[in-house]
Amino acid sequence: MYSDILLFIDGVWTKSADGADLPVVNPATEETIGTVAKAGVKDLDRALESSLKGFKTWKATPAFERSKILRKAAQNLRDRADAIGPIMTMEQGKPVGEAKMEALACADVIDWFAEEARRTYGRIIPGRAGNVHQLVIREPVGPVAAFSPWNFPINQAVRKISAALASGCSIILKGPEETPASCAALVQCYVDAGVPAGVVNLVFGVPAEISEYLIPHPIIKKISFTGSTVVGKHLAALAGRHMKRATMELGGHAPVIVFDDADIGRAAQIMAGSKFRNAGQVCVSPTRFMVHEKVFEQFVGSFVEHAKAVKVGNGLEAGVAMGPLAHDRRISAITDLVSDARKNGAEVRTGGERIGNKGYFYEPTVLTNVPKTARLMNEEPFGPVALMQSFSTMDEAIDEANRLPYGLAAYAFTTSEKRVSHLSANVESGMLTINHLGLALPEVPFGGIKDSGYGSEGGQEALEPYLISKFVSHMSL
Repeated sequence: MYSDILLFIDGVWTKSADGADLPVVNPATEETIGTVAKAGVKDLDRALESSLKGFKTWKATPAFERSKILRKAAQNLRDRADAIGPIMTMEQGKPVGEAKMEALACADVIDWFAEEARRTYGRIIPGRAGNVHQLVIREPVGPVAAFSPWNFPINQAVRKISAALASGCSIILKGPEETPASCAALVQCYVDAGVPAGVVNLVFGVPAEISEYLIPHPIIKKISFTGSTVVGKHLAALAGRHMKRATMELGGHAPVIVFDDADIGRAAQIMAGSKFRNAGQVCVSPTRFMVHEKVFEQFVGSFVEHAKAVKVGNGLEAGVAMGPLAHDRRISAITDLVSDARKNGAEVRTGGERIGNKGYFYEPTVLTNVPKTARLMNEEPFGPVALMQSFSTMDEAIDEANRLPYGLAAYAFTTSEKRVSHLSANVESGMLTINHLGLALPEVPFGGIKDSGYGSEGGQEALEPYLISKFVSHMSL
């Protein structure tokens, strides 16, 4: 089922120039299941030349034609979701049902951008004199360098590729080395839909080496990065030094505020499902739970029941609801963070341990009484760990929600419209969803504020960084 993965440059799947590759490991078994080609400077130079050539072709392709090709790519992805799902599970770990749903949801993302491709309108500004014509023309910015992560191998890549193609840009995607096959399958969907050679290029390799080479290169005009805040700040600074546009979707530490008037059982069910999805390896994963003191024990008890009911195992097995963490680095990170919380007085309500010694499995974990001095209260765990604390007033809860420098996603549960209005105005977050899970649809903005980045990878805002507004003033003589 799993094939060795190559680079895709100028319309051809190819080995790296020096033949180097990297191992791909199944996180459920710790077995090497394949290899991925490791790009070097020669490969990156070929990709850059290819993207420049592809840009000239794609920029001249009418938006209507670009839209039709994107719609074909979306259908290709739908048709192949059943085949892609098990491949993603083998390399990333998430249950195969989640993997298939990721592919299907991403087809909707492509469709959304296909329609937006036809709506990159300019405008006419009335002149001050009758013979003066003032036009604003929207043009693609140029070749894009994009960097996508391993936690959602298709979901993150599809937004970057589709936004670039919809706006008329070419793209070099640095895909995730840990999960290359599903990312490569996505690229093949665009290729088979008729995207010309050079418009989409896919490379893998050492992240720092590739970013340090591509971002400053004069051919690249736009950067898109999804990943940690530390790396994102470095890449944003590098892009800034070369006056490159950048979209940054970085880390979070999402707060959840549960009021005493909420449907407690429903809130616990929704949030537990969200917390343990993809083993908590989600940038918008709910982590810091602030629960009103009147319903604290009720909510925690219900949440713990859901956590204990989660079946953990190999994502290819029937009934598994949570797979392993994606690699051994996550096991070490989560173990250290939970150990630190315990030393600081946290109470483990459930979980808190690695499962077995084969595969990167970790128990769904709920901690209470975690002091603010603990690392878990300040560092994104990016794993299946929920932190519970009580509050008495709304201002107290909002202060804690806003305490950290992150501002990607936030959640709340209340039946009070007054509270909804107050939360909407005062919670510092790029996205806030109340009483349901309403994030990450293709048609809505997706992005954060503060140290969680800037720009959007969803909704109509997503195309803006890929387009230049050119002003043309013409006097008729």
